[in-house]
Amino acid sequence: MKVILKTGDGLSLEEGARCSDAAKAINESLARNAVAAKVNGALCDLSHELKEGDKLELLTLKDHEGLEVYRHTCAHVLAQAVKTIFPTCKLAIGPVIENGFYYDFDFNTPITQEDFEKIEAEMQKIIKENTPIERFELSRKEAVELMSGYNEKYKVELINDLPDDAAISFYKQGSFTDLCRGPHLPSTGKIKAFKLTSIAGAYWRGNEKNKMLTRIYGTAFDKKSDLDEYLAKLEEAKKRDHNKLGRELGIFMTDENIGQGLPLIMPKGARIIQIMQRFVEDEEQRRGYLLTKTPIMSKNNLFITSGHWDHYKDKMFYIGEEDVDAEILCLRPMTCPFQFTIYKNGLKSYRDLPIRYAETAIEFRKEASGEMHGLTRIRQFTLADGHIVCTPDQLEDEFAGAVDLIKFMLRTFDLEGDVTYRFSRWDPANADKYVGDAADWERSEGAMKTILDDLGIEYTEAWGEAAFYGPKLDVQGTNVHGKEDTLFTVQLDFALAERFDMMYIDENGEKARPLIIHRSSIGCYERTLAMLIEKYNGAFPMWLAPEQVRVLSLTDRTADAAKSVAKELAAAGLRAEADVRSEKLGKKIREAQLEKVPYVLVIGDKEAEEGVVSVRHRAEGDLGTMTAADFLAMAREEIDSKVRK
Repeated sequence: MKVILKTGDGLSLEEGARCSDAAKAINESLARNAVAAKVNGALCDLSHELKEGDKLELLTLKDHEGLEVYRHTCAHVLAQAVKTIFPTCKLAIGPVIENGFYYDFDFNTPITQEDFEKIEAEMQKIIKENTPIERFELSRKEAVELMSGYNEKYKVELINDLPDDAAISFYKQGSFTDLCRGPHLPSTGKIKAFKLTSIAGAYWRGNEKNKMLTRIYGTAFDKKSDLDEYLAKLEEAKKRDHNKLGRELGIFMTDENIGQGLPLIMPKGARIIQIMQRFVEDEEQRRGYLLTKTPIMSKNNLFITSGHWDHYKDKMFYIGEEDVDAEILCLRPMTCPFQFTIYKNGLKSYRDLPIRYAETAIEFRKEASGEMHGLTRIRQFTLADGHIVCTPDQLEDEFAGAVDLIKFMLRTFDLEGDVTYRFSRWDPANADKYVGDAADWERSEGAMKTILDDLGIEYTEAWGEAAFYGPKLDVQGTNVHGKEDTLFTVQLDFALAERFDMMYIDENGEKARPLIIHRSSIGCYERTLAMLIEKYNGAFPMWLAPEQVRVLSLTDRTADAAKSVAKELAAAGLRAEADVRSEKLGKKIREAQLEKVPYVLVIGDKEAEEGVVSVRHRAEGDLGTMTAADFLAMAREEIDSKVRK
């Protein structure tokens, strides 16, 4: 029997040979290091039996897919260890994620991270035993009976939801058996270095109506040195986590009496958002946007017209019930229906188009409690929202203009190298989630793809991530933990102009339907702020810093001079504060550094006498003495250039 290797070479094997036999036939090193295989493009175990003409690729831990198999097996070792220690718990799912894995459990008694030590010890025992891992398949009836016998209700549910023609496979390692598609390592002893990293709550199947389970996260590497390096990076990431750092710096806080997803933006955070908002609104005005200010709520009639009531109702907060109350009021999840209503106030000509509306809008979305985190996913947020109404001939230029505005913002905030672009498309298999038919989506996605390609944007495609009314370009950012979130969007809308009966008079004097672009110039201010906290490690550039200068008095004798300089700088537009407490200078400097104030000015007797200040920069240290006027000129140049220092 002959199989074809990745190189194109043929490999002769005996009938009934397995992937592991192929590895041995090639060389001893590969036999030692192989962890899984791909046969005819499909991922499988090394125990998979080969057939004549199969195309074979053997995977090691140097391959991404090989590393995923390694980590997935470690997730199953975690599950076995947990079941050994907590035999009454129930198993849910344990997939691979970027840089690691997790497993969801239903515990009778809650566990904490303090339990990790004994779980890891049990995992080490399982690994040391080097137990073979065996795959087998059962019929649906047999599979349900097996998992029911183990009292694993979540596994039974998963089995019952599998397609009729699905192969129902299990993996056994010693006395432990788990439902799994696989593949896995040949034995538990192949695992060399692992660590459990964190614990969190997670709804079964991501549905907040289901029970909250306990999710244990972990990671695994081939070498302890690689594991140690990753854990060091993880610790550094935790330090930069906006949810930790933002609270420490007094940027935001939360309170259980107010509720989840409803952060309190404190004075420092409010100042940063104000600076961002003023900059964004001024730039939008410069680019021809018209500012609107619309209500934060409306009758649900508006959202029935837009289609949000049918397609987005579960994400909305509203007061009242259908068939009971004469009027239902909704907190808005977006501004588009409001700005479309403004557009309809008076007949428009083609000469009036394009019309660009923009609004700094407070919006509300009913996020699941298990999904909310810091400032990145919240229930009330502030969005730099906007909509462009244009003719078909103007579509490409206006879309390009919206993208150019986003890129300008990314450059200004030094985020251009930290984002990727995603072309979010509809899911034809779930057509009921969207308005329009396949032809509508083919036209709109075709038009958008042409525009993106003409603009030279490098993007990935994401099926099923489109808005219900059209495809979109998502600008994706990644936090310090590697989780991806959407920062900004530009969306094509082929449906809502018709639903709102929006018209204009064309060149021929005939009524015509406009096209709509939904866009955000800087996204959700809170989410963008979270990314900036992590980007700058809380040390905001001078132009964004909530406090730009702190003037320190060396002694009580120079307190008035410090106050006077701070007042002078504040009058000139700098955000300056004076610290004239009777504390040691070293303490006051350390506090300013911890609060990441860009500049500290010190005034002692000599400085006061000579009319100068001693200047310290948070990163560059001592810059010598200069007059307040000279410092102001230097600061102004730095602020105006928006250079990060």
